[in-house]
Amino acid sequence: MSFAAVDVIRTKRDGFSLSDDQIDWVIDAYTRGEVADEQMSAALAMAIFLNGMTDPEIARWTAAMIASGDRMDLSSFDRPTVDKHSTGGVGDKITLPLAPLVAACGAIVPQLSGRGLGHTGGTPGQAGIHSGLARLSVH
Repeated sequence: MSFAAVDVIRTKRDGFSLSDDQIDWVIDAYTRGEVADEQMSAALAMAIFLNGMTDPEIARWTAAMIASGDRMDLSSFDRPTVDKHSTGGVGDKITLPLAPLVAACGAIVPQLSGRGLGHTGGTPGQAGIHSGLARLSVH
């Protein structure tokens, strides 16, 4: 099913719930570059901020985001697998001590992160300033 971005934005702006099809389409179209950054951020995100989302909308949005990318299969590990996701901000002070602490308790902690966070440098950038820390860089 196909929609026009402006119609999806209008639906949310006018206080209505987005349908599953609208959510699936807008996430897919955005990741393919069919929906402009300006439409997604300035228009749709603002409409969502002002009008909120229902629990079913949030659940569907989350599922659509998960389905939009590649997923790693970590089921081959015989121990629990956990993730500590940073919400960003300047000076994430918990990731560096927490990930090894949880790993020391027996969990697998992939700690996937990137350097594309601009001024904060991301967790790899922070780890790189400490001597003696080994890291795997994938380019």
